[in-house]
Amino acid sequence: MKPSFDEMHASSTWVREHYQGYDQWLARQPRDLMAARRDEAEMIFRRVGITFAVYGAKDEDGSGTERLIPFDLIPRIIPSDEWASMQRGLVQRVTALNRFIHDVYHDQEILKAGIVPTEAVVNNSQFRPEMKGVDVPGGIYSHISGIDIVRAAQPDGSGNYYVLEDNLRVPSGVSYMLENRKMMMRLFPELFAQHRVAPVAHYPDLLLETLRDVAPASADEPHVVVLTPGMYNSAYFEHAFLAQQMGIELVEGQDLFVKDQFVYMRTTRGPKRVDVIYRRVDDDFMDPLAFRSDSTLGCAGLLDVYRRGNITLCNAIGTGVADDKSIYPYVPKMVEFYLGEKPILENVPTYLCREPDDLKYVLAHLPELVVKEVHGAGGYGMLVGPAASKDEIEAFRAQLLANPSNYIGQPTLALSSCPTFVESGIAPRHIDLRPFVLSGKKHVQMVPGGLTRVALKEGSLVVNSSQGGGTKDTWVLES
Repeated sequence: MKPSFDEMHASSTWVREHYQGYDQWLARQPRDLMAARRDEAEMIFRRVGITFAVYGAKDEDGSGTERLIPFDLIPRIIPSDEWASMQRGLVQRVTALNRFIHDVYHDQEILKAGIVPTEAVVNNSQFRPEMKGVDVPGGIYSHISGIDIVRAAQPDGSGNYYVLEDNLRVPSGVSYMLENRKMMMRLFPELFAQHRVAPVAHYPDLLLETLRDVAPASADEPHVVVLTPGMYNSAYFEHAFLAQQMGIELVEGQDLFVKDQFVYMRTTRGPKRVDVIYRRVDDDFMDPLAFRSDSTLGCAGLLDVYRRGNITLCNAIGTGVADDKSIYPYVPKMVEFYLGEKPILENVPTYLCREPDDLKYVLAHLPELVVKEVHGAGGYGMLVGPAASKDEIEAFRAQLLANPSNYIGQPTLALSSCPTFVESGIAPRHIDLRPFVLSGKKHVQMVPGGLTRVALKEGSLVVNSSQGGGTKDTWVLES
């Protein structure tokens, strides 16, 4: 694998300019003090209940496992000019993706033009025919988008940002971005006096502003709620956290009902109309009358109210058709088709295994590639060729041959590394970044930064929390 781009060090003797102040501070910190700060952070996170459930994992008593996502004390720092360029690219990309989703449920111009294969959309498991012809407020489908960005070294020694994945259904992780910043300010207040770090604490305000902005026209004072599958969901902490931060109700499906073509919430003072639902429930469970009849997580009759324009769902039903990994390779063409612009952020080169030539290449180069399921998430259902044994590669080859359209292949990028405080001391670990992009009727906006995830195992490229990854605070320096 090629050497990775080091976010902090340009060479063994030269620290990048935007890290120099922090590097000098870090050099003065005793190791035992840093270890004590790490233990303090873990104690506070555990006391507050910032955990996630690991599905399928069991403790010794057979109960489900609740885990802390490990928090690293060393921030990932991004200079203002790099962030400005990334932000422009994110706005451009999410705008094009929203245009694409609207198009595939309406005139399907991009399919007629032959730019995206029709079968890749209409045969996609995330395509919802029930949404065809449904007009949503402002034509916005993905109001909250989490775009995964990685950085890889270039031949000239620079680092280039690439979009690895678009998360447009129910992207998670923003609560960790907010709590990581709060923790860093608590543990190291002096650092924020020395650095002009752009704030992120106003994210809940921007989120609520976005949710209210896309309310149905009939709602004068929009009533917004967060819909959660319940306390056993892996991201329940985040659902409760965001509802509390926005000052709105956290509800479950059983709290809602449909009457006279509107959605209402049961309260101790009687029914209250709901205008906007920030949902953290998958499409299939939203309405047992329209999708899975055995679902108890949604609200019967919700889709009919939605089609009539009397409720806004954030994100919209059917957004998953655009964050499928088999659609991802076409996003740069979407930018050109809908916006008439060249993409600012590049995709990682991708091989579609349903294409015979691409499949042939992937099969011949499995030890060098990362191969992923098109609907996979959380680091599951994938092969990291350089880290796999011969037996694992051959077993995966059989899966790939049995269902090639279910997979894509990509070169194994050496994700950029950032100094990380691990048991052996400070060592480089691979990272990615998930900024959160908010799309309303008026504008697309975001807080400067995002969730930096870090692969804590030496040499690992898998940053997912379910696979042992951790998180860092992300600093965007103000100019």
